[in-house]
Amino acid sequence: MAQRKTERLMNLFFLLLAANQYLTKEQIRESIADYRDSTPGAFERKFERDKDELRELGIAIETGSRDPYFDDEVGYRIRRDEAELPDLSFTREEAAVIGLAAQVWDSASLAGESATAVVKLKSIGVDIDTDAMRMVEPRLSAHEPSFDAVLTAATRRVPIAFSYRKADGTESRREVEPWGLISVRDRWYLGGYDRERRAPRLFRLSRVTSDVTHVGEAGSYVVPEGVNLRDLADALFPAPPTEAAMLRVRAGRAQSLRRIAEHVESIDEVTDRVSVRYASTRVLAGEIASFGPDVVVESPESLRAAVIARLRAAVKEEA
Repeated sequence: MAQRKTERLMNLFFLLLAANQYLTKEQIRESIADYRDSTPGAFERKFERDKDELRELGIAIETGSRDPYFDDEVGYRIRRDEAELPDLSFTREEAAVIGLAAQVWDSASLAGESATAVVKLKSIGVDIDTDAMRMVEPRLSAHEPSFDAVLTAATRRVPIAFSYRKADGTESRREVEPWGLISVRDRWYLGGYDRERRAPRLFRLSRVTSDVTHVGEAGSYVVPEGVNLRDLADALFPAPPTEAAMLRVRAGRAQSLRRIAEHVESIDEVTDRVSVRYASTRVLAGEIASFGPDVVVESPESLRAAVIARLRAAVKEEA
């Protein structure tokens, strides 16, 4: 279903782009098979939705009359000078990565779309070698029934609702503002804002037990700046600690770090040395930076640099 819709949008785009005059609705319907096979009412709904989606992608559809001297039926076209991209060029390495990306998907719909993208790039002279990186070819499967609907909603910023089964087997209706999808341990998760719980949440797509329905218009919410689904995943699936850090902590401060400390020793009346183990530099750096001057990293240097970068970014935002 999603692949058919994508093909219809592409056909509509190229039809309007290639037209040297305004095309009427009837001409458009007769030129695209999916429109032609629809009832008049279904065609009208599909055509209006497709126009809106192209416009949301930044493609301007111009309306006008085929004859300026007569009140003809309104027609549609896309101006080539506004829609065409500049010439594209890729290094050999970039072209190889694009070829690799085209082979990553094991899902029928996305595999088809990625293959189509490679064909179109080749058609404009971009040399894409899909065999250049076979030795490191990964695979991403997307067989969950809700995957396409959730991906489309996240891309268009459409609030959605669905029935969700928790780990204990209970089900409930969830209403979510989707931010994006992330693959963790070979499973796909939706990350977004849970309206009922008023907090960010991750939802495993294999536990979505109903159709995904829209409960709002496209673009009706904004994804918070700085959102990182990997941070949500790290909180849900904490990795075992593999690194060690030595911190200088002001006495009586940073209790969350003290709770996970392997060792705490007093340096003087106002400062302690705290040893902690961690798995993610990004996560620990964010926590340390939240304590400001109360915590200073002695080692390792990579963690120290990450904390300094966080603090500088915070200062820049406030300036």
